[in-house]
Amino acid sequence: MLLNIGDPVTAHYKSGKYTGTITGFRPGVYTVKISSVLRHPVQGDLHNPNVADVPFFHERKALALGEQANIAESAVHPFDGEAANYTDSLLAAVVKIENRLIAKDDAFTVRSLQALQSVKKEYELMYKVSFE
Repeated sequence: MLLNIGDPVTAHYKSGKYTGTITGFRPGVYTVKISSVLRHPVQGDLHNPNVADVPFFHERKALALGEQANIAESAVHPFDGEAANYTDSLLAAVVKIENRLIAKDDAFTVRSLQALQSVKKEYELMYKVSFE
């Protein structure tokens, strides 16, 4: 399905899921301007999922409001709905991933929660929000 510039979409990017608007296209790739967060990216090494003992355990922030990302055409889909407020959607996505992690008890979860705490501190500075 060919989408057009200006179309509202959902987009999967590095384990996160977002809503946004298409602002550009080149073969195989859409440029999407982010408007809300549907799923927060997971922490850790994407090439070694659920493994805590890796050389570099990544801290992943969600894409920012208005950030434009080049996303594979196969990961972009039409969106028919109202995008949530960015800050509200970010807070909800963080709480959801945090609750999912808290339910587990292993080394990967501990490292993921530590990385997520660091990311939350950055969000508090960037968006003037509190997770308390």
